[in-house]
Order: sequence, then structure tokens, then C-alpha cells
Amino acid sequence: MRTITYAGETVTTTDDVAEALVKLTAAVAKNGRAEAVRIPIVTEDHDHVGTADLVIGVGNDVLSLPLDWDRDEQPDFSQQADELRTHPSYPQPITGGPLLDEEMQATGWDFELDGFDRS
Repeated sequence: MRTITYAGETVTTTDDVAEALVKLTAAVAKNGRAEAVRIPIVTEDHDHVGTADLVIGVGNDVLSLPLDWDRDEQPDFSQQADELRTHPSYPQPITGGPLLDEEMQATGWDFELDGFDRS
């Protein structure tokens, strides 16, 4: 579990939601924008779940810190974390696949030099 500090307030959520939120916040800010998102949270007494609405991106700092969780079970917010990861601004891994790899090899692309081979 992690705490998210935002605009002077702190909320508690799961590790996967916190990770997705931080990555999405950075990506939205990198694009020079700000957007509203909703995340699942656990109330202060840790007995109820709810939601928090945040504006993320440019000018909106999000801090994620680990939390000592004293309960046996953690809530399952994996679906909401996946929803954050499907946001259009969420960074996606670049996968070449066989065709892209063949094209790069044919043009002399050197992955270690992060560009073309100069030899």
C-alpha cells in the first residue's frame, strides 16, 4: 500500500494504482497538459473504499510513499490501475517485432549507439 500526497492532502491506495498514477502524471505533464482522473482509495480508518478526483499533469505534483499496512488483506484495485494504464497519454513500451527489427538491421541501425552505425 502507498500514500499519495496531493495538494496538501494524503490518501491511501494500492501499489499498482500509485505506480500507474505517477507514470500517467509525468506523461501528461510531458505533453504540457493537465487532466482530471479518478483513483480508488481506502479511507483513513482503513475500513471503507472510496474514490479521489485529482487533476494531474503540468503544475500538479503527486508524491507516492510506502505505507505500513496493518491489515491482513489489501483491497483489489487492479482493474482501476489497468484503466489508468489505458489512458491515451500513459507511456506504452515500444516493441519492434520482426518487421521493424529487420528494417533497422537493413539500414545499419545500431541499438547500442542509439542510432546509425558510422562505420
